[in-house]
Amino acid sequence: MIIADLSQIAGWRYPARRKTQNVVGGASPIAATHFAMGFVTLDPDGGQVPWHNQQQEEVYFVLEGEAEMCLGAEKQILHSGQAAYIPSGVFHQITNIGSTAMKMIYCYGPAGDVAHWRQELEGTLPRAGVEAPPLPAGARPQCTDKPA
Repeated sequence: MIIADLSQIAGWRYPARRKTQNVVGGASPIAATHFAMGFVTLDPDGGQVPWHNQQQEEVYFVLEGEAEMCLGAEKQILHSGQAAYIPSGVFHQITNIGSTAMKMIYCYGPAGDVAHWRQELEGTLPRAGVEAPPLPAGARPQCTDKPA
C-alpha cells in the first residue's frame, strides 16, 4: 500500500502567495496515470493560483474560506464546500478574498506536469490581456510577480 501523508509533503511556495502540496503525482509517493491531486493553501487577502490554462480538465474544491473564481469570461465567488469544474484549455484563476487562509483541493486528469507551475517560478506566466485572454471584468489582477 502506498500512502501519501500531507504532514510529510513539503510542497512548494509560489510568488502568487500560495503553497501547493502534491498528494498524487509530482513529488508525491503516489503516482497515478489518469489523475493528479493536491492540497493548496492560498494566503489571506489575495493569495492566488494565477490566470493560466492547461490541457487537462480540472476541479477545484474549496475546503475552507472563500475565493474569487475566474473561468473564461465568468467570475463567481466560491465558498467552503463548493467545487468548480474547469474544462481543458480554458483560462482560469482563483484568488483568496478572505482575511484567513483559504484551503482547497485540486484534481486534474490525465496526470502530468502543468506548465503554469514552472512558468510562475520562472516569472514567465502569460499575462492576462497580453499573451493570454483578458480576465473577466472586475476580476482581481493576475499575479505575475517574479520570484525573489
